[in-house]
Amino acid sequence: MFAHANPLDIFFQIIVLLFAICVHESAHAWMAARLGDPTAKMLGRVSLNPLVHIDPFGTIIMPLILIVLGYPPFGWAKPTPVDTRNFKNLVRDDILTAVAGPASNFLTAFLSIIALAIIWHGSNAGIGANFHHADIASPLANLFYLAMWINVVLAVFNLIPLPPLDGSHVIRHFLSYNALRVYDRIGYAGLIVVMFILPMLGLPIVGILIAPFMAFFEALLNLFLRF
Repeated sequence: MFAHANPLDIFFQIIVLLFAICVHESAHAWMAARLGDPTAKMLGRVSLNPLVHIDPFGTIIMPLILIVLGYPPFGWAKPTPVDTRNFKNLVRDDILTAVAGPASNFLTAFLSIIALAIIWHGSNAGIGANFHHADIASPLANLFYLAMWINVVLAVFNLIPLPPLDGSHVIRHFLSYNALRVYDRIGYAGLIVVMFILPMLGLPIVGILIAPFMAFFEALLNLFLRF
């Protein structure tokens, strides 16, 4: 998908990644505000403006490094500040706020499929399996396909139950105090192992986790294109 990407594809990847990150963080902030914590909302984090979400390393440097190395861009934004003391139901509200980010990315991926279906049925030339026809709709199709792909990757990655990812906010509420201390202590190390060490050993856990979700969205896309 990303091999030998041309400059336009790289530009689209960056735009889609920025948008996906903004949607993700805005969803956290919006849900927290709905559940009683206005901290992030007061800081302007319910916004699709990337300037309010940018983390210099995670949003700029890391994606650029990956692009230079020939990998698809990936990154993260500044964590959305949440004061759980403002929640009425700590466990429920913290979990809902955490999963709002990945849920927003899944929703964006679904809306991208709708856009692709509209382009498919509205284009005279149609769109090939890889969306590389010279038809005027092709760049738009590439953009929305990337939007589907990157949003699914971002959603699934953040659901991994390791601190500081969103999935950890679900697990942590069911751990004892001592287990939680160990969990928080090994979280970052565990994330490094999952992201870098295991793939070097031939066990790409993140890719394995993403595969069934991507297969589902690909099947959904094919279904909409057949209508």
